[in-house]
Amino acid sequence: MENLISCFVHVNESVDFLSTVNQLKSTGIVKKIFLMSKVKPYAIPENCEWIECENFYSSAAIKSIGEAANTTYTLISTKASPLELGAYALERFVNVMNDTNAGLVYSDFYEKKEGILSAHPVIDYQAGSLRDDFNFGSLLFYKTEALKNGISKFSHDFNFAAFYDLRLKVSQTYSLFRIPEFLYSEVELDTRKSGEKQFDYVDPKNREVQIEMEKACTQHLKEIDGYLKPDFEEIQFGEDEFDFEASVVIPVRNRAKTIEDAIKSILTQKTKFKFNLIIVDNHSTDGTTEIITKYAAQSDLIVHILPERKDLGIGGCWTAAVMDSRCGRFAVQLDSDDLYIDENTLQKVVDAFYEQQCAMVVGTYKIVDVNLQMIPPGIIEHKEWTPDNGRNNALRINGLGAPRAFYTPVVRKIKVPNVSYGEDYAVGLAVSRNYQIGRIYEPLYLCRRWDGNSDAALDIVKQNTYNTYKDRVRSIELAARIAKNKK
Repeated sequence: MENLISCFVHVNESVDFLSTVNQLKSTGIVKKIFLMSKVKPYAIPENCEWIECENFYSSAAIKSIGEAANTTYTLISTKASPLELGAYALERFVNVMNDTNAGLVYSDFYEKKEGILSAHPVIDYQAGSLRDDFNFGSLLFYKTEALKNGISKFSHDFNFAAFYDLRLKVSQTYSLFRIPEFLYSEVELDTRKSGEKQFDYVDPKNREVQIEMEKACTQHLKEIDGYLKPDFEEIQFGEDEFDFEASVVIPVRNRAKTIEDAIKSILTQKTKFKFNLIIVDNHSTDGTTEIITKYAAQSDLIVHILPERKDLGIGGCWTAAVMDSRCGRFAVQLDSDDLYIDENTLQKVVDAFYEQQCAMVVGTYKIVDVNLQMIPPGIIEHKEWTPDNGRNNALRINGLGAPRAFYTPVVRKIKVPNVSYGEDYAVGLAVSRNYQIGRIYEPLYLCRRWDGNSDAALDIVKQNTYNTYKDRVRSIELAARIAKNKK
């Protein structure tokens, strides 16, 4: 098992790379190590070669890797940070790749953050793992023929999306296989909580990156027949009779600290139509029920639903609301943590349905703290949603924005999955398969971030559970779109 692997290491002059190089050499199965950086390293060890690259994450850099790789396997270390290989890790990569005939093999790893070493399992790749931030870890073990095949399909020169483009291309022909073993350790420099990271993809400073990622994903969907042209079914809003034009829906469980603010934000709405507020109180035990009961006694606008079922998630509560006979023509979201930005929000949302002839409307929101002061990244516009390509790009991103509103007859047919994370995303994807989604590009909603948020600080197991679910939702939707195109 000699000289099987060409290794490509991302080098940063400020970070020690010699330890990584020495570990790779000591395996006895590495033929050559290529150091990739903009500036030539101060020292190039024996059996190493420097490849100058302006940007390691560009298409040009990956093409350089493809040209230099001349062994059966290619290992790419994507992080310019210290790396420690587990015992016989590279041999394990080789054996698994031979046994599975995969094009790319990756593994779980240990993560050192602020000096503490902890396990970081990753998740299995599936057809719907289309988001560009899928975490493979920093070691990518390619079959070289798969790597070169993927590079040969490049049709764009990217500055940021090249690794994303490559794995999409490889996935069209080969499997991407995870080894559920901790084969190496890496240093993690991003110490933010999960709730602080989740808005990175819509941060305005990352807009150029997102445009490239969208282009790569759209091209991939076209190549696998999962792309949908901007042809939409028409909506006839007058076909069904409703007592109310709109219903604001709040699913809630144990939000005594915030539910009163949410209710007040609805009761102050000024509209030209009849509306109500449907609160599905999912067996609260902290005083939430008593607060809702108090307000329901004071206002005929409030419908207080106490479901008999004990197995409802947020999605199940949503379905209970929209299937209720008192639900209006349009069902408009408000989370129990959050607020509408002013008294005109509901009117603007309903107007958008008629003006844009759509089955769903997504607004723009402002991130605020518990005291309603704006915090970074500020206003989230979700500019990645465009009338022509939004429903394709929706398969790449991890959410569609807020507040969300639905034409009730459509969401009644689809039903909201009975889960408490990603349920809104699943419905949005299903709606967009056939119908246009409207957008409002002005802030309508205050998204309040506090320690009680369900996604404020998730551990890695919970993050993986949520990401696996959303990938599965995408897999389902992708299969449905491919079938739709075949018809």
